[in-house]
Amino acid sequence: MIDELNEVLIDYWHQFVHLLPKLFIALIVLAIGLAIANHVSQLLGSRLRKRSHDALLANFLTNFTRWALLLMGVLLAMHVLGLSGVASGMLAGAGLSAFIVGFALKDIAENFLAGVVLAFNRPFRIHDTVQVKDLMGEVEALNLRTTLIKTFDGKHIFLPNALVLREPLTNYTRDGFIRQDFLISVDMGTETTSDRIEEMLLKYVSSHKGVETRDPHTPYIIVEKMGTTSADLRIYLWAYSEEYRRGTLELKSDLLKGSKAMLVAEGYVVSGAN
Repeated sequence: MIDELNEVLIDYWHQFVHLLPKLFIALIVLAIGLAIANHVSQLLGSRLRKRSHDALLANFLTNFTRWALLLMGVLLAMHVLGLSGVASGMLAGAGLSAFIVGFALKDIAENFLAGVVLAFNRPFRIHDTVQVKDLMGEVEALNLRTTLIKTFDGKHIFLPNALVLREPLTNYTRDGFIRQDFLISVDMGTETTSDRIEEMLLKYVSSHKGVETRDPHTPYIIVEKMGTTSADLRIYLWAYSEEYRRGTLELKSDLLKGSKAMLVAEGYVVSGAN
């Protein structure tokens, strides 16, 4: 029995010695795979954090990339050792598992993939004001499954990423400027022309803080309706839209009230403003 045990041990030793060069090469391949996985994942993570401004999604994609590259390195090392059959079995099992899980969790997988697409080709940034269908608010986060939007009345809405990707999305703050307009109805009297009133309104609007006056965003006025002694004037202006509520909505309100007060102080009758 001792002789048989010695023969078995010697046989194992010979097999180990024969496998030793392959084992050495496999360890080198694994080390290189680990180095590549760490380098690529760190590079991808830094770019994602700069582009997406979402640490949660960036970290998830970074870790996902790292483990995927590590798995490839392990499978390649097993191939070097002559364990291709085991590696193929692992891949087949992983593929079958992925199919089963993907079918059972179709909605979650769909929203996750939509989130990945939004992360790389995002139609918005954090704190942008967007509208999806009839929902409007400020983007607070892009999560693995949902996009978080905070409405102007303080409600938090979790929109499925697939819905955000599929539906038309309006971004009010992406370019930094957004056009606003308001209407002033003025009784000019018989001694004043609309040109005089337009000049006064343009001067007032252009001097207001928050109104862009550089080309091609200079304010302008269109006469929508002209009567014998009255005119309906629509003023168009470009406002800085980084913060939509204050940058545009409150600015429009201030200009509307201020323009009416200015014309009234000059002796004109303002019959309507909206």
